[in-house]
Amino acid sequence: MPLERVSQGFKDISATFKVNPLNRDIITLNNETAIARSIRNIIFTSPEERPFNPAFGSRVSKLLFDNMDFITASVLRDEITNSIENFEPRVKLKEVRVLPNLEQNEFNVTIDYIIVGIDALPQQLSFALQPTR
Repeated sequence: MPLERVSQGFKDISATFKVNPLNRDIITLNNETAIARSIRNIIFTSPEERPFNPAFGSRVSKLLFDNMDFITASVLRDEITNSIENFEPRVKLKEVRVLPNLEQNEFNVTIDYIIVGIDALPQQLSFALQPTR
């Protein structure tokens, strides 16, 4: 029976690189916030965008220019699922929902997941994907 990894917590550096005025150190993101930011970074990073890890990321930005329909929503859901499973070992996905919103020309994304290694409630991350040039 495999052992499950137990952690004290997760900490990542904020991408803004702002300085905490109290201790003059870079602001950090902890636990749920750090993992939510990591998932968003994975989804919004295109493959070959990172010099020393060209496979990192997802093809979501390219798929947004396909037809706005349920087929593209299904492909986006699969791409998001595969990217998170490949690049974020701290979570266990429960469900990824992608629904086209034709009036707003966007896809509404909802990701339900459980954080592995800490005692935290199930998490949900929601956002809209819009094609931009």
